Amino acid sequence: MKTVLVTGGCGLIGQHICSGLLKKGFAVVAADVEECMYNTGKKNYSFVQVKPSDKNAYAEIFENYKINILIHAANTVDNDLGPIVNDKEVSESRSCDKFIYHYAMTSEGFEKVILISTDKVYDFPKTREPIREDADLKATSNYAIMKYESEKALVSEMRNHKNIIVCIARIPPVYTLNFVDNLMSKITNPKDGTKFVSGEGTYGFQFCCVHNLVDFVLCFVKNADDMQYAGIYNVCDKHLITAAEIISFMRENHSLGAVLQKSGGGAISKIKGILGRNKNNELITNYRYLDMNKLENNNMLDSTKSRKIFNPRWDIHNTK
Repeated sequence: MKTVLVTGGCGLIGQHICSGLLKKGFAVVAADVEECMYNTGKKNYSFVQVKPSDKNAYAEIFENYKINILIHAANTVDNDLGPIVNDKEVSESRSCDKFIYHYAMTSEGFEKVILISTDKVYDFPKTREPIREDADLKATSNYAIMKYESEKALVSEMRNHKNIIVCIARIPPVYTLNFVDNLMSKITNPKDGTKFVSGEGTYGFQFCCVHNLVDFVLCFVKNADDMQYAGIYNVCDKHLITAAEIISFMRENHSLGAVLQKSGGGAISKIKGILGRNKNNELITNYRYLDMNKLENNNMLDSTKSRKIFNPRWDIHNTK
């Protein structure tokens, strides 16, 4: 039985990854700042309370458990962090990533590592062409900078361990049936919190259902058995989720108050001038801040590469 260490293992993403691994017959060690009860009591599951920056505590984890696989989901929005990512958190992430990767790759019997990163590291084009893994990068927000630094630290350590299979999974914002914060941010005026839609709401956004991410991780852990699998993967839903679908989803499964409907014909351009950026420039620190300048882009990730490993079967209509 192989043992998987999941950092951030009690966050929204991490707890579902742990659950999937347990079902597939792996032993799982979840490391996080606080324990959750999602997997507590399950066979072959262990929890270790630790801060991402606690170097000595992580050293003990690698000493006490024979870790074969690392899934690094710590310092991921919707896990250990809230939507506001400050400079201190970026600095702490930069310091902890290096020693976690080093401990992992120098451990006997260690095989592979998966880093949960973000599509926000990309320089999103003004065109509507799908964004491939080799597209230009431009990490401008705090969260994007934090994840890009984590990617670079992983690549740097990887150079010293040519036999380790390394995967960087870049994902857009996530959601589940009950976790809807990222969905709601796309129809929320960041200035006053009111809900709005332009025209019929046919413009869309790229998301990743958490269960699609879990399926990718499980398939990679099970099937990536040689270096041809190493690399960067865009992991996301098959299709964009439109503003209209978000509104329908919320009304069917949760609650949603009044939604202001702006008429078509350049309405979005008019809204841009009304909303814009606030004086604190929240685009830099607030992970969910809605950038009105990108509302019409309908940018999609090219997930052709990841679909060779798994089939994304979850979407806003069947998520659980």
